Amino acid sequence: MVPEIRREFNRRWRPELYADLLRRIDDVAGTHVEFRCSETPIFLPANLVDKMVRHGRELCEQLLANPEYLKAAHAAIPAQFRAPGESVSPLFVQADFGLIETGERRLEPKLVEIQGFPSLYAFQPALAREYEQVYNLCEIGRRLDTFLGGLDRASYAALLERAILNGHDPEEVVLLEIDPYRQKTLPDFLLTEKLFGVKIADIRELEKRGSKLYLNNTEIRRIYNRVIVDELARKGVEPVFRFTDDVDVEWAGHPNWFFELSKFSLPWLRHECVPESWFLSDLREWPENLEDYVLKPLYSFAGIGVKIGPTAQELRAIPQAERANYILQRRMNFAATIETPSGMTKAEIRIMYIRDGNELKPVTTIVRTGRGKMMGVDFNKNLDWVGASAGFTIRE
Repeated sequence: MVPEIRREFNRRWRPELYADLLRRIDDVAGTHVEFRCSETPIFLPANLVDKMVRHGRELCEQLLANPEYLKAAHAAIPAQFRAPGESVSPLFVQADFGLIETGERRLEPKLVEIQGFPSLYAFQPALAREYEQVYNLCEIGRRLDTFLGGLDRASYAALLERAILNGHDPEEVVLLEIDPYRQKTLPDFLLTEKLFGVKIADIRELEKRGSKLYLNNTEIRRIYNRVIVDELARKGVEPVFRFTDDVDVEWAGHPNWFFELSKFSLPWLRHECVPESWFLSDLREWPENLEDYVLKPLYSFAGIGVKIGPTAQELRAIPQAERANYILQRRMNFAATIETPSGMTKAEIRIMYIRDGNELKPVTTIVRTGRGKMMGVDFNKNLDWVGASAGFTIRE
């Protein structure tokens, strides 16, 4: 996307530098990073990043200003996960974009999905820092920013600390997950604990006494929620504390927004960056060219259950009662924009936001690269120069 910087990076790259990068990432995280980290960061022109930042804000604002949407999204939350005390807006927002090439050979972002759920806020800046230091990116000779919204490392950490702790003693705040020490996102959990002193807790460990929650006899006043509820259902986890309980606790990321700002929003959005999308239940007949569409379950992570180019037979096999839990979205042919020794590679770019007062503030990016049909690990097995990466914005 910035050809001269890409060529200079590729010229400087050495396998021993990449090996050093992987060692250092594990060391910083305090555990082995199980997901694949790419050999390279990506370099993004400022005008493209600014457009994605603007689009993500516009999409979120459009949904929050639509009472019909909010009512429908709330009603779509399964009863067993509908938590009381919902915040008026999401604290954390992620907007994922792929890039298409227009007829003028200009890159334009198209929405993949939008989420009201926390992401790798502690790990991602650490990963970017290792890319920066191992590859001496400062020597490239251009200003490279990995933070957004005018933030630097210190102000980013301060903002994230306010979002997670909200002034509470870290001893009274937990990062809540299911089997946290078995998750691939453990590096992010450990870094969050290291940075802010919060406890990492399995949802099964919480005790409920009246309207209060406890972990090892310490009252919990705030929860940094990382529990993905479809995993909760899939694993059949039955904790003492349930999301529906009316407990005296604050949420850093209220769990209802997992549902309310999700793939459920895609058919409601009207924006230049949003591909045509429909609830499967709203379609009386399928498009003839199904190879140009993607079938997505509403509430799944990491590409689970997504089918690219579904067949009519596969669509008919979904029971009528379950079709409201799927969307059919026009498939975008994302452009391969990153030149690597193993071939041209595609990127999916996540703009990460944290609500700071009334402002939805862009803070940094997450990047996934791949040459398969999707960015997930299963679609990029045995490939190099793909995987998790970091974005650096080129500013003059």
